[in-house]
Amino acid sequence: MAECNGGKTLYLECTSGISGDMSVAALLDLGADQEVLMRALNSVPDEGFSIDIHRVKKAGVDCCSFDVILDAAHENHDHDMAYLHGTVAEQHTHLHEHDHEHHHDHDHDHDHDYEHHHDHDHDHDHDHDHDHDHDHGHAHHHRSFADVREILAQIDMTERAHEIALKIFTLVAEAESKAHAVPVEEVHFHEVGAIDSIVDIVAAAVCFDNLGIDEVIVPSLNEGQGTVRCAHGILPVPVPAVTNICQAAQLPLHIMQNVQGEFVTPTGAAIAAALRTSSVLPDAFVIEKIGLGAGKRNYERASILRAFLINPADQKKKISESETADAIWKLESNIDDSTGEQLGFTMELLMKAGARDVYFIPIFMKKNRPAYELNVICKEEKIGELEQIIFENTTTIGIRRVPYQRSILQREIREVETPYGTAQCKVCTVNGVERPYPEYESVAKLCRESGVPFQEMYLLVKNAAASSKQD
Repeated sequence: MAECNGGKTLYLECTSGISGDMSVAALLDLGADQEVLMRALNSVPDEGFSIDIHRVKKAGVDCCSFDVILDAAHENHDHDMAYLHGTVAEQHTHLHEHDHEHHHDHDHDHDHDYEHHHDHDHDHDHDHDHDHDHDHGHAHHHRSFADVREILAQIDMTERAHEIALKIFTLVAEAESKAHAVPVEEVHFHEVGAIDSIVDIVAAAVCFDNLGIDEVIVPSLNEGQGTVRCAHGILPVPVPAVTNICQAAQLPLHIMQNVQGEFVTPTGAAIAAALRTSSVLPDAFVIEKIGLGAGKRNYERASILRAFLINPADQKKKISESETADAIWKLESNIDDSTGEQLGFTMELLMKAGARDVYFIPIFMKKNRPAYELNVICKEEKIGELEQIIFENTTTIGIRRVPYQRSILQREIREVETPYGTAQCKVCTVNGVERPYPEYESVAKLCRESGVPFQEMYLLVKNAAASSKQD
């Protein structure tokens, strides 16, 4: 059984869309535990389906495929390209032949010129997880949102997996509620309430939970163009449920120009929206593992969902052994109506309160007013206190906060002995070579006490520090 480790970042590359079965397959390919998954699916309180997990080739690339195989009573033939995208004449012909078949052996091989690797290696390009009511002449189960919640409560999965599955269904329920202008509790799911879609969503939640993923990056969903047939008629792609989910979750959607087909299913969009924590990829990252999930529909562009476990790579200047990474903040404010006395006093208060540095830059503001830009360098924990000082002691009405990453040399404060007393010196190390920087106040104190000129005392302290090099 795979061990669940936390702290992982998942990047879902949806350049060829996303669906429920593609998501499950990609997560399984990343290493989600099949034993844990099957234990959950075996507890689903419904019959009429079986699971087939196998390898297929998509555009010559080896991928994982997750198939929910339905019996004749539950089959919705969501992969049937003639039904979904054919002409009206083709659709009527298909429906007539389909109804005739259902009076006989219900033996549907879906032989649509797919790449067969064994009995279930169908190289179509999507899954069973659409909200489109495909009226194929046989009965389907209609379930309410309450029915779905009751089913989820009976499945053997962790609390976190249950919460994820419920979140996915809630997103779909709210999208359908908006599309049909009915309350969420009155939404009656057809296919998303059908058993294959319940299985897809539960499987995605269980696999995601099992992998111990904390962060999920989904930059955008790529969708095709055209139309798709459902029980309500011909709908534009992307379908209303998908657009409603993307709007509600502020999930970026990219329409692929001159690419026909429905690449993003409502379940796929809901999975992406439920799991996503960010839309922004690091400038660079290290790939720890790759999972490839195959879709089922047969479009010109092969549907492959790539899932990456990644670690961000630091693109800043490489830090040597003599340097340390650090974060710092700068507080900025433009001030054109405070006196020099006010600004000087404010600077004194800021330094006493723990600012790393305070300085002013002469500027010209609106109406040609001479002014100063106040800059305060500080650590994050000091921001509140220092901003309060600025607001109380100047006329500014706004302060900008700017975070910075910086590299700093390793340093230490070293006390050195001189003929005139003890002084403090900051000693930095660069590639193993020490650089002493006498502290101003320490040098000035000795100068006042001895009468020795500042430059002479400064060199005296610096040489004393250099000669006292420590291991």
